[in-house]
Amino acid sequence: MVLGGTVAPAAAETGDDPAVDTSDDRAVAAAAVAPTPPPAPATITNPVSSPFADTFADPAVLRGKDGWWYAYATSDPLVSGGEFGLMHMARTRDFADWEYLGTVFDETTRPAWAAEGSYFWAPDARYVDGEYRLYYTVTDSAAKPGNDPGIGLATAPTPAGPWTDIGEPVLESRALPDSGDPPAYQGLIDPSLFVDDDGSLYLYVGGFNGGPHVTRLDETGRHAVGELTQVAVADRYEGSYVVRRGDFYYLMLSAAGCCSAVASGYSVFVGRSASPLGPFLDHEGAPLLASAAGGTQVLAANGNRWVGVGHHSVITDSTGQDWIVYHGIDRDNGWLDEPGGINRRPMLVDRLDWIDGWPVVNAGAGPSDGPVPGPVLGSAMGVVSDSPASGRALVPLTGSFRTRPDTTTDAGDVAVLAPGRLLPGVVTARELLRGENRFATDVRLEPGAETCVRVDGLRDHVRVCLDDRDRTLSVAATHRRTTAKDEASLPERLDLGSWHTLVVTLDGDGVRAELQESGLADPVAVASAALPAGGDVQGLLSLLGRRGAVELDNLTVAPLAQAPERVPDPRVGDVVWNEPFDGDLEEVLSHGWTLLQDHPGLTASEGRLHWPLTSGDLAGADGGPALLRPAPEGDWVIETDLVLDLGSDTVRNFQQAGLVVYAGPQQFVRLSTVALGTARVVEFFTQRDADGLVVQGGHLDGPPAAEITLRIVRTHDADGVQLYRSAFSTDGGDTWRWGMTWTLPARTDVQIGLTAGGGATPAAVAEFEDFRVRAV
Repeated sequence: MVLGGTVAPAAAETGDDPAVDTSDDRAVAAAAVAPTPPPAPATITNPVSSPFADTFADPAVLRGKDGWWYAYATSDPLVSGGEFGLMHMARTRDFADWEYLGTVFDETTRPAWAAEGSYFWAPDARYVDGEYRLYYTVTDSAAKPGNDPGIGLATAPTPAGPWTDIGEPVLESRALPDSGDPPAYQGLIDPSLFVDDDGSLYLYVGGFNGGPHVTRLDETGRHAVGELTQVAVADRYEGSYVVRRGDFYYLMLSAAGCCSAVASGYSVFVGRSASPLGPFLDHEGAPLLASAAGGTQVLAANGNRWVGVGHHSVITDSTGQDWIVYHGIDRDNGWLDEPGGINRRPMLVDRLDWIDGWPVVNAGAGPSDGPVPGPVLGSAMGVVSDSPASGRALVPLTGSFRTRPDTTTDAGDVAVLAPGRLLPGVVTARELLRGENRFATDVRLEPGAETCVRVDGLRDHVRVCLDDRDRTLSVAATHRRTTAKDEASLPERLDLGSWHTLVVTLDGDGVRAELQESGLADPVAVASAALPAGGDVQGLLSLLGRRGAVELDNLTVAPLAQAPERVPDPRVGDVVWNEPFDGDLEEVLSHGWTLLQDHPGLTASEGRLHWPLTSGDLAGADGGPALLRPAPEGDWVIETDLVLDLGSDTVRNFQQAGLVVYAGPQQFVRLSTVALGTARVVEFFTQRDADGLVVQGGHLDGPPAAEITLRIVRTHDADGVQLYRSAFSTDGGDTWRWGMTWTLPARTDVQIGLTAGGGATPAAVAEFEDFRVRAV
């Protein structure tokens, strides 16, 4: 805190460099100036890839040391008539304007161990041990032709390439147990690297066929070691992506089919764990690795133009605000014209908020469709991020502070802070640091050197130091004369002579320091300390370098982003009509119901509708049974209480029961408890005619229970388009899990009701208790 134009020096209280007094008159006088805010973010509009691509699926993003942000995409043709198989690259400064860079491989550089007809999917981009890495899926190897996916790795000196495959798989394809001859292979797809704070490398991989897994990699990141550990259930999840926040590891995955075009229910869910190996539990404590798996919803279609939203990566801007980069499908334009059958999946970017310890897109509002502010990527306090020694924002006090070109990597111009003969090199900001803030810089140290970030006020002082000699990241936070300290040892494999990112966060909990390689929420060292006043420190920001030169680049200081309030759940009103199923089936039918197809064994008695699952699927070629009645006018809610035990872990496809909104055999939405492979899910399914082609897809939620309440809420948008959102409860309606939103065209005539079926083996009976219509 600064009062009366003076600043108390921190040296006497922290024991750090007593010869250096950061209350130098020049700095104190300048500190009276109010801080300059960071540059306003660019306005972005989804899809952000539209200037250069029709489709840019499975996007991975990281910031290069040159300050650009690079995006990589799967091997689908970039535009109608484009080529398959070589993956794509683009870059941006602001996430609004993009430059296409070409393909990752060409025919002369494609990996020789991949079969000739193989595709390359789902790249994951990282910066580790001073090199850029791209992990990716090879769908078919030359050694075992026939759809045996494995994971490859290419490296590059710059994020734009040239990319060189390492010549062998990081994780070789594996046959599923007891899969026969010829074998069926595990779905080793969708790689995602995570680096833990002990330096260990973990590779998350896998999809519906066998389930998502994690394996350790050796120190080079080129070979899987140890066993694969399953982290989420098969038949539901793919597209793993892990970030660390606080003390938890958050495993985010995509559920349902990515590629059913306008019927894609692809969505993102999350669980968290105290270990990168799991077990991962959702917000309610339900495990992701269970037949009836849990998962807290992060992103799902909300009724605007975007469906099929998922397979994502996460980046962090200068304010500490996270952003999710993912693909989606326009519900009115789901296919590439040429070649036929390829989904059009452009790249989207939205804010990823953390509310009560859990991530959610746009505070729960879902994908954006229209102009919104993009990431904040510049610095406050007048700092020139990509050339920190230029300009007048940082004032040298001792030693030297100058700009020089980086001739060994792609960093461009960097700032060099060097000590003098007797004193460390010290620079201080001209403007006062106030409130909760985030400081970040790429940093590279000479052997044995140390760099520190300090904030010095009258009562509160913070010091964060990265020391190559002692191999530590340390934090000291002082309030008056009480100091809290923390120190983390650096992993042995880290070479501080290559670029790393130092992030210091001052917030309501105090100070937290992270050393990162990729800058993708996977810190290799973490230290934190509490302040009685929290992180609301006001004082002089200074940087120190001693025992050798310190190089700095991409330096930002910005006010810390604040979490918004969560968007409230939909409003549901009172019951306006109820079918209690008190009489027999004939009496029930006399209440205005119509039975679509006969169904032997369907009965009603004692307040329940008893429905044996002996018929086919409503979505099948011949359709299936449904009990229907006219829908009310306007907006409404339908609900039912369902009792259905589908067991666990066994395959009993596709037994199910639930609610339906029916506009015809090729146009309906259905919310059911379903057996899907070995998984048990709550599926919000749709079947619809898309330009003469009948398409099907569903949103997969859970965990279901033998006793469950299902709910579909109907509203409409400004154009009259009908919006149908799913929800379910397993505790009698006390708490609800809200799902995605399907749409039907305006003025579509629909009926509402119940459906059940999926097959007679093993025997199962769905029992419905009441069918209710509520007001909205």
